[in-house]
Amino acid sequence: MVISLRLKFAFLLIVTVLFAFTFLISEPKKTALKVPEVTQSTIITGAERTDKYVPLLAGKRVAVMANPTTIIGKRHLIDSLLLLEVDIVKVFAPEHGFRGNYSAGAKVSNEVDEATGIAIISLYGKKKKPSKEDLIDVDIVIYDLQDVGCRFYTNINALANLMESCYENGKKLIILDRPNPNGYLIDGPVLDLKYKSGIGQFPIPMSHGLTVGEFAMMANGQGWLENGVQCDIEIVPVANYSHDLPYKLPVNPSPNLNSQQAILLYPSTCMFEGTYLNHGRGTNYPFQILGSPALKDIYNFSFTPIGIKGMAENPIFNGQECYGIDLRNHDVNKLREEKQINLSWILELYSVHPKKENFFNSNLSNQMGSIEYLVGSSLFREQIIDGASEREIRNSWEPQLSEYKSMRLNYLLYP
Repeated sequence: MVISLRLKFAFLLIVTVLFAFTFLISEPKKTALKVPEVTQSTIITGAERTDKYVPLLAGKRVAVMANPTTIIGKRHLIDSLLLLEVDIVKVFAPEHGFRGNYSAGAKVSNEVDEATGIAIISLYGKKKKPSKEDLIDVDIVIYDLQDVGCRFYTNINALANLMESCYENGKKLIILDRPNPNGYLIDGPVLDLKYKSGIGQFPIPMSHGLTVGEFAMMANGQGWLENGVQCDIEIVPVANYSHDLPYKLPVNPSPNLNSQQAILLYPSTCMFEGTYLNHGRGTNYPFQILGSPALKDIYNFSFTPIGIKGMAENPIFNGQECYGIDLRNHDVNKLREEKQINLSWILELYSVHPKKENFFNSNLSNQMGSIEYLVGSSLFREQIIDGASEREIRNSWEPQLSEYKSMRLNYLLYP
C-alpha cells in the first residue's frame, strides 16, 4: 500500500513537471506579439487629426498660414475646414504664395483666392509678419506648412515671425505638425549669427532634424523670438512617426523641390546656391544636377538651363550648355546610412574647376547669396580653397554641432 502510494505520488510529480516544462517552453509562443511595422501608410499628420483641433475652432474667427502642402488627404485644409463650417476669415501666404505659383525669392502679392473668396495676405517680401490690423478680426491662428528640415528653407522663418505676431496680439497659435523628410539628418555648421539673413536666422545646423512643431518649442524655449517672448502654442503632433522613418511627401513643398530625389539631395546641394555653378534651376531637375560651361572638357554629362515660369525665370547660365555631375539616380539611401551632408561633390567640383577664382563669386550669378550665408560659417570658403580635407572641415563644426544635438533632445516630440 505504501509502495503503491509512493508510485502514484511519483507519477503525479512527473506529470506535473512535464506539464510545467511544456508550459514554459510554449508560453512565449502564445504571448509573443508581432509588433506591426510603422510605415508611411500608418503616419497621420497633424492636419488629418481633426478631432484634436477642430473643436477648438468652434465659434472662432480663424486665420491660416497655408500653401499647396496644407492638405488633408487630397483636399486642401482650407476646403476641408470650410466643409466643417469653420469660419476662416483670411489666409497668410509664405514664400511661393498660397497656391505655390511664385518662384523662389519672388515678391508675393496680396490677393483674393478665386476658389473661396478668402483674402490672402502675403508674408513674403517687405511684410514678414501679420500686423495688428491683420489680426484684429482673428481669434485663433493655424500654421500648417510642410518643411524639409533645412535652415535655409524659409518656412521656419515664417513660423517664427508668425509666433512673434501672435504673442504681440494675444492670439493662440495652433501648429499642425508634419513629418520632416530629412528628419534623420542633423549635420552642418551651426549658423554663425553674423551671417543671419533671410536664409538663416537661428543658431541651428544646415540640416536641423526637427519638425516644425519641435522647432517652435525650441524657438520658445531658447528665447529666439524677438525680445525672448514665448508664444502661446498648441501642437497637434504627427501620429506613428519617428525621425528615422522615411517619408515621401504627397505634395511638392515648393516649385523647385519637385521630386523626392530633389528633397533628399537638398541638404547637400542647396549650398551650390553660393557658387558660380548651376544646380539644376532652369531645368526639370533642380538640386539634382550640377554644372557649368567651364567644365566642358572635364565631364561628359551636360544640360542647358532655360527660363521656366514659376520655377526659375532667369537661371544662371541661361541658354548655355553646362557640364558636370548628374545626381538624378544617386542612391539617396546612402545619405540615410551615412547621416551626413555630402561634401564630396563641392570638393570635387572645386578641385577640377579651371577658373577657381570665380567658383565662389556669387556676384556673377543671380542666386540666393554667398556661401557664408548658406553654410553659415566664415571658414567654409577658405577651407575648400586651401584644400582642407573633409574630416578637417567636419571637425571645424565642433563643438557647436554636438552641443546643438544635446540641446535638441529637450524639444523632441518623436523618438
